[in-house]
Amino acid sequence: MQSDYIKSGVERAPNRSLLYALGLTDEEIRRPIIGVVCSYNEIVPGHMHLDKIAQAVKAGVSMAGGTPVLFPAIAVCDGIAMGHIGMKYSLVTRDLIADSTEAMAIAHQFDGLVMIPNCDKNVPGLLMAAARINVPAIVVSGGPMLAGRLKDGRRTCLSHMFEAVGAYHAGTLDESGVRDYEENACPSCGSCSGMYTANSMNCLAEAIGMALPGNGTIPAPMSARIRLAKRAGMKVMDLVRDGVRPRDIMTAAAFKNAETVDMALGCSTNTMLHLPAIAHEAGVTIDLDGANAISANTPNLCHLAPAGDTFMEDLDRAGGVLAVMKELTKKGLLDTSVRTVTGKTLAENLEGVENLDPEIIRPIDRPYSETGGIAVLKGNLAQDGCVVKRSAVAPEMMVHEGPARVFDSEEEAIAAIYAKKIAPGDVVVIRYEGPKGGPGMREMLNPTSAICGMGLGESVALITDGRFSGATRGASIGHVSPEAAAGGLIALVEEGDRIAIDIPNCKIELKVPEDVLAARRAKWVCPEPKVKTGYLARYARLVSSADKGAILQ
Repeated sequence: MQSDYIKSGVERAPNRSLLYALGLTDEEIRRPIIGVVCSYNEIVPGHMHLDKIAQAVKAGVSMAGGTPVLFPAIAVCDGIAMGHIGMKYSLVTRDLIADSTEAMAIAHQFDGLVMIPNCDKNVPGLLMAAARINVPAIVVSGGPMLAGRLKDGRRTCLSHMFEAVGAYHAGTLDESGVRDYEENACPSCGSCSGMYTANSMNCLAEAIGMALPGNGTIPAPMSARIRLAKRAGMKVMDLVRDGVRPRDIMTAAAFKNAETVDMALGCSTNTMLHLPAIAHEAGVTIDLDGANAISANTPNLCHLAPAGDTFMEDLDRAGGVLAVMKELTKKGLLDTSVRTVTGKTLAENLEGVENLDPEIIRPIDRPYSETGGIAVLKGNLAQDGCVVKRSAVAPEMMVHEGPARVFDSEEEAIAAIYAKKIAPGDVVVIRYEGPKGGPGMREMLNPTSAICGMGLGESVALITDGRFSGATRGASIGHVSPEAAAGGLIALVEEGDRIAIDIPNCKIELKVPEDVLAARRAKWVCPEPKVKTGYLARYARLVSSADKGAILQ
């Protein structure tokens, strides 16, 4: 056992003395020691109940003959961090989580790991750690929040809450209406109830094969989530005994399956950052060009919020991620020979699975669209690519050309939107918000929600080298690479320049003559870094571009 390094032989007597100090018995020390990495805290609604999940995991490990040992991982709530300097600290925690988990797991020589994340950066951070450490591991999340319900009976969610603020500024919703959303949009513990980033990644943890069926969709308040956690604790012991490691599961074929499921579900654009980063740790390369090839062959089967009016609890009732995968196998779009943490192949996991609601999960011969939910656009404005959630774009905005309205920060853009300085047809450009320029690549949920809430979602596009929340909808194009701080063309855009967007053909162009751009580049000077001390300054020096997954180099 890996843990023999801390417990076997006379030479390890000092180590054992400290295990005794923990209150462990000889019997417990002799068993495989399983690290239970839990991101429980009292500030993130998605994590406020993870202590209960951890207790269930520990019970499962003990029932199956292991010794569970709990240690923490940090978490940031993107919704609470949104709209201020706190959002600079969101994406960067992904790497802190991976690094700290690596440190704890290797320092203490655990035989296996159970990862308990739930929100946007914890899931990819812990999957990155699992691939890097490569001891037997399994993921079990805390599950999605229930949908909210307004006083008039309409169901709602966090993305509606953000758009309500825009409606208030537009004069179409009063303060009592905002209060209705405020009190009812987020009614329970769990990751926010739409197909936002957290739920996208929890679903893709299943699709990669690192989580048990139901991980992505069983609602957080349901007892089935506790049972799932117990089964995950028991299952990690099978993985330890059989010597099955994350890199045996997280293969190139598994990541292609995950990208395919991503397109079918209509996941968050943030998956285009996280899947490459996880794959990098597993020794697999994912590039943005490959995403378009997969999207071209993968129909979009789900329109969960923000793309539609259904929620994660509906997807769970319809059969969850396995039911989506079952539909995809009908056209041979998945490699079903891959291994999973169940101990079975994907083909075996899919035996007997049914689509229980063809309106929630469209049959593959009746999709929402013949192509996937995400598109990667390229052109002179984004030579290395940019990303849009195509499934959440209004039909009239799939092809758009308009004048650039240029802002060098999220705050400047928000002020202009709320001041009603943005007109139908405009293309809002927010730059110097990328991985280096932000630093930290903030989510732009506030400006995108303001645009939609003020009734401009079908007439205004937004382009940024920052990123978006999974709750964003509309013609919102992010991850522009190269970013402005790296000298990308987005840094040279001026007020009134024409920008052409063609999502069906995956193109984006700044319609300015080359000689004019050359003259602008000759005068361009990169602004001083926005942050010069602390972790963010170190992050800015090390981080790669968005098209590479914003990994640390």
